[in-house]
Amino acid sequence: MDAAEFRRRGREMVDYVADYLENIEQRPVYPDVEPGYLRSLIPTEAPLEPDNYDDIIKDVERIIMPGVTHWQSPYFFAYFPAASSYPAMLADMLCGAIGCIGFSWAASPACTELETVMLDWLGKMLKLPEHFIAGTHGHGGGVIQSTASEATLMSLLAARCKAVRRVQETNPERLEAEVLSKLVAYSSEQAHSSVERASLIGGVMMRKVPTDNTYAVGGGMLKKMLEEDRAAGLIPFYVRKDKKKNSIHPVHYHKACVNDLCAGVFQFCATLGTTSSCAFDHITELGPICNEENMWMHIDAAYAGSAFICPEFRPLLNGIEFADSFNFNPHKWLLINFDCSTMWVKKRQDIIGAFKVEPLYLKHENQESGRHWQIPLGRRFRSLKMWFVFRLYGIEGLQAHIRKQVVLAKEFESLVRADKRFEICAEVVMGLVCFRLKGSNELNQLLLKRITESRTIHLVPCQLSGLFVLRFAVCSRVTDSGHVQHAWRQITQLSCEE
Repeated sequence: MDAAEFRRRGREMVDYVADYLENIEQRPVYPDVEPGYLRSLIPTEAPLEPDNYDDIIKDVERIIMPGVTHWQSPYFFAYFPAASSYPAMLADMLCGAIGCIGFSWAASPACTELETVMLDWLGKMLKLPEHFIAGTHGHGGGVIQSTASEATLMSLLAARCKAVRRVQETNPERLEAEVLSKLVAYSSEQAHSSVERASLIGGVMMRKVPTDNTYAVGGGMLKKMLEEDRAAGLIPFYVRKDKKKNSIHPVHYHKACVNDLCAGVFQFCATLGTTSSCAFDHITELGPICNEENMWMHIDAAYAGSAFICPEFRPLLNGIEFADSFNFNPHKWLLINFDCSTMWVKKRQDIIGAFKVEPLYLKHENQESGRHWQIPLGRRFRSLKMWFVFRLYGIEGLQAHIRKQVVLAKEFESLVRADKRFEICAEVVMGLVCFRLKGSNELNQLLLKRITESRTIHLVPCQLSGLFVLRFAVCSRVTDSGHVQHAWRQITQLSCEE
C-alpha cells in the first residue's frame, strides 16, 4: 500500500467507522456466537501472497463483527464505560503515524513533555494538591499507565520497596527476603480483583477490611485491624482506597520480633467509586490514620475520578491531600479512548527510585522519562488523545457529558423505584444503578440470563450483602433517555415471562 492508496483507503475507513458508530444501535449489542466460532472462518495459516484489501473489509463484516460485543452501543449498560470520541480516534491515528517509542526524552521529546503537561492540565481540572503537579515547586507529578490495575501494582511495589528500605535502615541485619516474607497488605472486602492480583505479583500477604452498610471502609475499622495486627507483631506498609470499587484495599504488614521494625513504612489502598456499587471509602478518616502510621496511601478512582472535574462531585475527593498516589481512568468516562490511565504521586522519587535501571544505550543528559514510572520500557504517544479531547471539548463539554450520564442513571433509578417488584440496592451517586427483583438470587439470575440471551441490552451482575444484584451502568456517549426507557421496558417484559 503506497501513500496514494493509503489516502483512498483511509477515507474509506473513516466512512466505515462513522457509519458503524452512527448505526450501531441497529446491531445486537451482545453477539450470538459460541466459543471458538472464529477459527473455522479463517485459514489455518497466514497467506503467502498478499490478500486484496476489499476482501479484508468484507471479512470484517463476515467474521469480526458477528463476534463483537458493541461497547459503544447505547444499549450497552455493562461494566463501566469504555470512553470513545472522534477527537481521540483522530489523535490515535496520528499517534500510529508518528510511531515513536517514548522510552526517554531523547527518544521523542514531544512525547515525554506533552504527557507531563497534560497530567498537569488534568490535575488542575481535578484541583489536586500542588504537590501532585509537576510544573510547580513540588516533588510529585503524573504519568499515563495502561490501566488502573497497573497503577495499583506500581504503587504497591513502590510502597513495598520503601517499606523494606525503612526497615533495613534501622535493622541492617535484616535481609530483604526476610522482610518481604512478612509484609501484609490491606484491602476492602469490596476491592477490585486487581488489588489482590497486585499483592500476588508483589509477593505480599493481604487482609480484607470489612465495609459498612454503604459498602465503604471507614477509619474505625482500619484502625482496629492495625492495632490487632501490630499486637501480633506485624508491620503495616500499604493501604489502597478505591474510588471506583467498594472499599479499602489491603495494607501491608511485616511480622517482626524486634519492636524497632514497627517503624517500617506502611501502605493502604482506598477506593473512590467501587466496581460493584460505586461506593466511596471515607478517605478523610482514613488519610490521617495512614499519615500517622507512616503508611503509603493509594487511592483508586478508576471510574469515578472523571466526575471530580465537576464542582458538585469534587467534595468526594476531599482527603486526597493525605494520599501518596492517586489514579483514575480517563478512558472510562472522559471521552478518551483506551488506553489512558492517569496516575499521580506525591514524591516521584519514591516510584523512580524503586524501578530505575539505566543501561548505557538508554542514557542521555536529559533523563526525565516515564519509563521509570511503569513496568514496560516502551511508551506510546498517548497524551495526544488527551490534548485533542481537552481542546476540542473544553472542560465545560466534558462536564456536560458526565452530568448527562448521571441524570440518565437517576432516570433509570426512578423507573426502578416506581415498580414495587424491584428494589434499589445501593445509593445512586453517579452513572451506576444497582437493582434487583425482590426475591431469591435464583430469580435474579434467571432475569439476567433472559436479558443476555435477548441480546437487545447488556448488563452484568455483582454481589452485595450476599445478594445477586444487577448493575445498570450508563456507558455510551450517545445514550439518551429513549434508550434508558427502552432498556427498562425490556427488563420489565423479561421479568414477567414464565
